[in-house]
Amino acid sequence: MEPQLLHSVTDGVATVVIHHPAKRNAMTAGMWAALPPLLDALAADPAVRALVLTGEGGTFCAGADISTLRGSADEAQGLAVRAEDALAAFPKPTLAAVRGHCVGGGCQLAAACDLRFVDEGALFGITPAKLGIVYAASSTRRLVSLVGPATAKYLLFSGELIDAERALRTGLVDEVLPEGELGKRVAEFTRVLATRSQLTQAAAKEFADGRMDRDAYWAEQARGSGDTAEGVAAFLERRQPRFTWTASG
Repeated sequence: MEPQLLHSVTDGVATVVIHHPAKRNAMTAGMWAALPPLLDALAADPAVRALVLTGEGGTFCAGADISTLRGSADEAQGLAVRAEDALAAFPKPTLAAVRGHCVGGGCQLAAACDLRFVDEGALFGITPAKLGIVYAASSTRRLVSLVGPATAKYLLFSGELIDAERALRTGLVDEVLPEGELGKRVAEFTRVLATRSQLTQAAAKEFADGRMDRDAYWAEQARGSGDTAEGVAAFLERRQPRFTWTASG
């Protein structure tokens, strides 16, 4: 099978699989370019309430497939940054499910997700210093927001790999699961996400990401959504709420 991004939607959860096992799921130029339109389509699908990004088999992503990026370094980095930005801007909750190596561009993609759940054997590294590449400013700022400046400098200056435990301690990841438990935990958690209010999630995502010009918009959405009334009624009636607000308003 050619290197590609596979996707499926089940029970409200879209799963995007980085599929290039011959090169440990390294991202080709075509795969970088394909991610933004794929995310646009999934964002517009009302059946999608959350998204999981993962890699084929026992590796998340070994970074960029350098053999497909022999042209301009700026052009290659531009493809990766556009893909990363599209993932960060996805309007519904996103979760990276990481096994094995999550390196370079792979770590860039994982950092662009809202959450990162990982197998205990996962390894993380950001390697531009090994290639003489200036890491993009937007990617650097996103990394610093997760792990702080000291750990960001450690990763960027050295290109060294860190294990899952250190990644958890520094804030790069959110949960570390024992071997064989990652898939079950991701499925359980995303089922929870799919039952929650999309209104709450969408507003919280914007606020947490630092957007400061939409307070009035979200207040208006909350007043007209019916989600608050439904949530309170469901709580009092001891039943699951049936939230109806969607990203289209």
